[in-house]
Amino acid sequence: MEKKYRLRKNLEFKRVYSGGKNYWNRNLTLYIKKNNMEETRLGITITKKIGNAVVRNRIKRRIKEIYRKKFFRIKSGYDLIFIPKKNVVDISYKELESAIIHILKLSNMLKD
Repeated sequence: MEKKYRLRKNLEFKRVYSGGKNYWNRNLTLYIKKNNMEETRLGITITKKIGNAVVRNRIKRRIKEIYRKKFFRIKSGYDLIFIPKKNVVDISYKELESAIIHILKLSNMLKD
């Protein structure tokens, strides 16, 4: 994923957390904030309580891949932050994919 499609700085994350809207389901929490840019940017925050570095990186890779596949369906001009919950470790790729689609539908971020 190119740098222009990622949230990288702590200030960018804080801006979304403080001024954004959040949605959740049993597997994920999603924060959204309009960014006044052409592209939608993605950030992933994962706590150490979820597991060691190998587990956390596998979850991040899965989320990034699902996002990459669904990128064309997501509205542009927003900053998104996904926060996986502890039970994400035990679910399959397909279940994670359906959880992400579900939360994007809840937040009204999918194009019609």
